[in-house]
Amino acid sequence: MFSVVTRPSPSKVFNLLIITKRLRHYYRNMDCTELLPPASVRGMTVLQRADFQKRVQIPRLRVPELQVQRVIPLVKKLLLKMEHLQPVRALENEREILLHPLPVKNWQSLPTAELEQQQVTSENFCHAELELSYENWSANEILKSVLPADEEGLSSFSRIGHIVHLNLRDHLLPYKQLIGEVLRDKLPNCRTVVNKAASIDNTYRNFQLELICGEPEYQVETKENGIPFEFDFSKVYWNPRLSTEHERIVKLLQPNDVLYDVFAGVGPFSVPTAKKRCQVLANDLNPVSFHWLQHNAKRNKCLAHIKMYNKDGREFILKELREDLLERWRTPAATPYSIHITMNLPAMAVEFLDAFRGLYTVEELAELPASLNYPQVHVYSFAKGENTKILVQQLVESNLGALLGDELQCISFVRNVAPNKDMYRVTFRLNRTMLTTAKQTLRKRPCPAEEEEQKEEHVATAAATKVKCV
Repeated sequence: MFSVVTRPSPSKVFNLLIITKRLRHYYRNMDCTELLPPASVRGMTVLQRADFQKRVQIPRLRVPELQVQRVIPLVKKLLLKMEHLQPVRALENEREILLHPLPVKNWQSLPTAELEQQQVTSENFCHAELELSYENWSANEILKSVLPADEEGLSSFSRIGHIVHLNLRDHLLPYKQLIGEVLRDKLPNCRTVVNKAASIDNTYRNFQLELICGEPEYQVETKENGIPFEFDFSKVYWNPRLSTEHERIVKLLQPNDVLYDVFAGVGPFSVPTAKKRCQVLANDLNPVSFHWLQHNAKRNKCLAHIKMYNKDGREFILKELREDLLERWRTPAATPYSIHITMNLPAMAVEFLDAFRGLYTVEELAELPASLNYPQVHVYSFAKGENTKILVQQLVESNLGALLGDELQCISFVRNVAPNKDMYRVTFRLNRTMLTTAKQTLRKRPCPAEEEEQKEEHVATAAATKVKCV
C-alpha cells in the first residue's frame, strides 16, 4: 500500500509556520519550582507513575472566544508549554489561556496596554489550580527529577529504529528498569530499550546487549543520510553516531570512483557509494553482517555496482583487493578516477595495515607506468591518553612499518568515545615503496615533549663538551 503525500496550499504553510513558532518553549519548565515533579520521586527505582501527580496554581487569561485570535499573539511568548497540555482550552462561550508561572506573577507581568486595547483587563486574569501528572513531563524532565542529583544523569543514548540503546554508567544501573520504562513511554515508536552489557571484545565486534524494557525484537529498519538499512541489531555492529563520518567519506567519491571496504558491516559506506555508481568491493567477516549487506544492496538497487565477500579482512586485502587493483592499473581508463580503501574497525584496523607491505613484487609493478593511481586509505583507530592525535599517527606508522611523511593527507577527529579515549580517521596514500617492500620496524617517534627534552639534553651535552675542550 502506498501513502499519498499532498502539498499544502501557501496559506496553510503560512499557518503552519505561525503555529510552529507559537509552540517554541520560551521558558524552561525545570527552572520553575511550581512546575518541577514532586520532590518525593527523587531516588525512585521502580516507576510509580501515580506518584508524579501534583496540583499547582497557574496564571491564566479567560477571554471571549471571538477575541482569542487577537489576544494569543500578544502573550505567545508567555504560554505554558508542557507535554500533553493544551495552553488554550475551550470553556463555555470563552477560551482559557494558560500562562507560564515563571514570567507571569500578576496582571502587571503581561503587556497590559496591548491587552486593554483588545478589551482584556485585569478582570480576565486569575490564578487557578491545575493538576499535573506523569504525562505532562518529558523523559528528560522525569529522569532529572528521579536520578541522583549529585551524580551525572543519563547524558545520551542512541536510537536505531524502534530500539533505544543505552550505555549506562555503574551508578545508574539500579535505575535501569525505570530508565527503560520512561524512555519507552515517552519516545515515539520506541518498543525496545537495551543496555550495552559488556565491551565489544568478540570476534564479530557487535554489541553484547541486555534487554531492560520492552519487546526482545532486534530486527530494525532505519535510515542514514536518506539511505534505508535493515539488520539485526543484536548480531551486527551499527552506531548512529558515525552517520556524519559515513556521509563525509561517501561525499569524497564521485561516479566511477572505486571503493574497497575492508570491514563493511551492513554497508554504511558501501551501499550509498554504490548508489552513486561507484565500483565497490565490500567485505565483512561476520556472516550475519554479510547477509544484511547483501540485503541492503539489493533493497537500494545497487547490485550492479557492488561485489560482496564474507572473509577475514587480511585475506580480502591479499586476494580480492590485490587482484582487482592490479587489473585496474593494467587497464587504461577513459576518464580519471580515484581509489579509496576504508578500514572502519577502530579497535584493530591498524593491525591489518601491514598486509599492504609487499602486496606486489617489484617485477609486477615494473611493467606499469611510473605514476600509478595509488589508493587513499582511510583507517580508523582509537587512541587513549593525552596527545591522542600524535598517538594515533604513531599507531598507524608502527603497524604499517613506514613513516607517512608526504603521503599523510589528514588526521581527522571523529568522536570522543570515553574520557581520554578518542576515535580518529587517518587518511594517507599508499605508494610504490610500501606496496613492494616488506614492513620495517620503526623506532618509536618521540612525542613533542620528548623531542623538546632531547633538544635540551643535546644543547647541554654540546655545552659541556665545549667547556671540556676549552
